[in-house]
Amino acid sequence: MTFVIRRRALVSGDVQGVGYRVWTRGEAQRHGLAGHVRNLSDGSVEVEVEGSEAAVTELIARLEVGPFGSRVDSVNVSPQDPTGTVGFSIRR
Repeated sequence: MTFVIRRRALVSGDVQGVGYRVWTRGEAQRHGLAGHVRNLSDGSVEVEVEGSEAAVTELIARLEVGPFGSRVDSVNVSPQDPTGTVGFSIRR
């Protein structure tokens, strides 16, 4: 049995209008993770991700780099209670 964790990451920098959400969804799906990503009105991106500790940790490390064309200034991570979410979506 794999231990499931959930984390909320707030990513700030030049992360909107550069494909960050689509890239994040692809990375999450590649790691077998569930959750969502969405732009926030302050220019940051929110990522909620759920899965194995190793996969979540790897995704968070990738969020700190971001896709080509982005600039990540910070990633603030907080623990959340797992919800049993299935799939990974882009929210508006």
